[in-house]
Amino acid sequence: MRPHLRALAASAATAATAVLAAGCGFGFGSSSGDSWSQPHPAPTAVGALGREFAAASPAPEATVTPRPGSWSDVHPSENYRVVLLTTGDDRPTKALVKAVEDWAGDEDVDLRTVVADRPSDYIPSITEAMDMAPDLIVSAGNDLVDPLAMVTPNHLSQPFLVVGAELAEPTGNVTAVDWSGASFRGEGLGASSTYDPASFTAARCAAAIRAGVAAVLNDLTGIVIWLDEH
Repeated sequence: MRPHLRALAASAATAATAVLAAGCGFGFGSSSGDSWSQPHPAPTAVGALGREFAAASPAPEATVTPRPGSWSDVHPSENYRVVLLTTGDDRPTKALVKAVEDWAGDEDVDLRTVVADRPSDYIPSITEAMDMAPDLIVSAGNDLVDPLAMVTPNHLSQPFLVVGAELAEPTGNVTAVDWSGASFRGEGLGASSTYDPASFTAARCAAAIRAGVAAVLNDLTGIVIWLDEH
């Protein structure tokens, strides 16, 4: 096991012990007694994907390059519950966070945010987000990639969407939206040689969240959506 992954595993074990001892959550998000504790209908896609978004059944871990705007007619159904999981105050992460918040406001999405302030918070923050039982967890921030790679294979019923980065070997519940100026994959691989913080424009980040959600709502998951020109 790589040293940084070994450290993450140790952090996960420590967090689990703390939960058992305290008998409560980590306090990053909302309490279990709020409205999200009540069941609600499974989310559906309102509207249809354009014909040139992707093949009907892309292979697991496939990369698809949809035609720009082929996702624009897809919207989430009412009461869509989303947790934004984020870390970092760098410019790309801030741009992604703003895009998710703007999208949630435009689509009347019930959005809640979990912020991991330091490395020891990464896995506890993912746990907190999952404990809220959202319809979707959206991740923004490169430092969450390796922790997500550890956690997501053990929680296949929880959908995740990673924007502006990707997991090296995603399971079927993890969808990513990426482009040549982003493409961080973790596992010691770091950023690609084409990484460019300036590529995280408002328009690109807005397209990332909308294209990613459109794919998830249409059960096109476990893939990478590549936003470079078609």
